[in-house]
Amino acid sequence: MNGWRARIGLVVPSSNTTAEPELSAAVPNGVSVHAARMPLEDVTASDLDAMADRATDCAELLGHADVDVVAYGCTTGSLLHGHGFDAELEADIEAAAGCPAVATALSVERALDALDCRRIALATPYVDDLTRREVEYLEAGGREVVAVDGRAVEANTDIGALTPRDAYRQVTALLADADDPDGIFVSCTNYPSLSAVETLETDRGLPVITSNAATVWDALRTVGVATESVPGRLSAREWR
Repeated sequence: MNGWRARIGLVVPSSNTTAEPELSAAVPNGVSVHAARMPLEDVTASDLDAMADRATDCAELLGHADVDVVAYGCTTGSLLHGHGFDAELEADIEAAAGCPAVATALSVERALDALDCRRIALATPYVDDLTRREVEYLEAGGREVVAVDGRAVEANTDIGALTPRDAYRQVTALLADADDPDGIFVSCTNYPSLSAVETLETDRGLPVITSNAATVWDALRTVGVATESVPGRLSAREWR
């Protein structure tokens, strides 16, 4: 895939080992993914904050590759300071790269809206502080988080060492105590979970969104490329 239809630029934490292969697996023929990295080892609020200072530098470098859209591929990194910060991040990246930009937190919101998900079961790999911030972000966007579970993992390489089976089991346990959710969100671009989406949707009868699914869906529709290659119910949604 040499980008003859579109090139997606991806800004990711340096320790992320999941976003590039998952996005590359979820794009159609003729779309390529090109990454630049910001320094991050531990997924904590202070380290994510420091990492964000490098986002525009990475975006500018991706612009040298003549990408068509840049995705800021970090969920908590794009919601750390709530609504407003996410949109500002997209605008700053767009200006630096010279092309449209999407940030994972806003991509998730757009995906949840596209699937009309208001009552969310949330699974994260994060420490409690970041899981709490994510709940607050989703609820500030008008959603209700009816069940939540965080795995309390701090080292990003440890998050990347999790598996889709881990995600499946975490969601299954989470839904046992969930109060009638209408959607499932598995958070973190470094949590390998994209390949579990369709099985979870079949087994649980609910739409499932992961951070990488939302990000690649949003990037594809931004450049006008069909999204059928994205796993799950999200694939058929072209909402703007």
